[in-house]
Amino acid sequence: MDLLLDTHSLIWFLNGDEKLSDKAKSVIEDSSNSKIVSIASIW
Repeated sequence: MDLLLDTHSLIWFLNGDEKLSDKAKSVIEDSSNSKIVSIASIW
């Protein structure tokens, strides 16, 4: 599955924030999924 991570989900994942659900964490951590981050998230 291809995942497009928005700015909030990316920051929450990288910081281990509890605002990100356990299901979302497991989907992001699944190595069989491709992760895509918009260049706009860097701004």
